[in-house]
Amino acid sequence: MFTQDNDNTVSNDKKVPLYQKVKDYIISHIRSGEWETGFQIPSENELTQSLEMSRMTIHRALRELTTDGWLMRVQGAGTFVAEPRPQSAVLSLRSIADEVRSRDGRYTNNLISLEEEKSTPFIAGVLELELGAPVFHSVIVHKENGIPIQLEDRYVSPQSVPDYLSQSFQDVTPYDYLINVAPLSNAEHTIFAIASDETQADLLEIKPQSPCLLLKRRTWSEGKPVTYAMLVHPGDRYSLGGTFKG
Repeated sequence: MFTQDNDNTVSNDKKVPLYQKVKDYIISHIRSGEWETGFQIPSENELTQSLEMSRMTIHRALRELTTDGWLMRVQGAGTFVAEPRPQSAVLSLRSIADEVRSRDGRYTNNLISLEEEKSTPFIAGVLELELGAPVFHSVIVHKENGIPIQLEDRYVSPQSVPDYLSQSFQDVTPYDYLINVAPLSNAEHTIFAIASDETQADLLEIKPQSPCLLLKRRTWSEGKPVTYAMLVHPGDRYSLGGTFKG
């Protein structure tokens, strides 16, 4: 596709460095939705051959895209499309149980699953684990006055929270437990508007394809990844507006 002798060589059109053209090529696939979050992109060798580039040029492009947050590399697995980084307002973290009680509501939950699994390439990447390493996985439905308001699908690093599986999470939510055993030092949030799939709809007691808000959250403690959570809220039962900081 392009030819050059080193990663500083420019293409004929607009004098764009070839490593930047590789970056633009990859970003265009991500932005178009063709390469979704968690998608494994072609290897350096494959890109070298298909784009007719030097290995050095491809390596620089992938390195910079990883630094910029577009990609994540998983040792022994390859390179994957990363979770989008937050673009706007910051959310303050608060326990869902405290939110319900602050409205004089009655908080309850249903623990759907709590188990150890082998980390997939994507989960290994976001939690900085070895591919296939153990990871803790919990699924909980949080309720207000008996009505589901949040489906919490959470992965937790055993390295940061070794006793996670021994908790019942009936009296203490995962958030409350984690904030005590692994004090928060950093967090990232991304919010999406989605239509519920059949599993989400069943657990939230709504119709499939109902509008929902999806909050994806990743947290660290003392610089180490702790948890990656996907929080789904029925659009007509819950508002995130009260959790924004100006």
